[in-house]
Amino acid sequence: MEKLTYETPTRLGYEIIRDHVLPNILGNHEDEILYWSGKEIARKFPIFSIDELPDFFREAGWGPLIPYQGKTAKDEAMFILEQSDTTLLKNRSCHLEAGFIAEQFQKLNGFLTECYGEKIPKENHVRFLVKWDLKTQV
Repeated sequence: MEKLTYETPTRLGYEIIRDHVLPNILGNHEDEILYWSGKEIARKFPIFSIDELPDFFREAGWGPLIPYQGKTAKDEAMFILEQSDTTLLKNRSCHLEAGFIAEQFQKLNGFLTECYGEKIPKENHVRFLVKWDLKTQV
């Protein structure tokens, strides 16, 4: 029998862990734990510019992240995460990605920052709204 080795995890392996194992283990606290886990991932894998966020998302296998091109306030930013699979969009929590984005912005801008993900099923994407408090430096 030939021994198979994989240099990178398969997409199926990732999806099994992300969509079935983690929700089962985390239960009712899945969203909160994934948000804080995303923040921890951001601390371990810092970016040096917000322009690097789409590259990180692509390399992590989280999907194509696109900066919103419309007008936003001086204390906010918006991103669109495209999803090719509507089943993933319906069933997967987007809190890991939201926590990651929040922590990267907080580290780079120096203000208390939060990020909220909103699933938009009709358009097959998640919209992330990043907001920071200009009165609260960290």
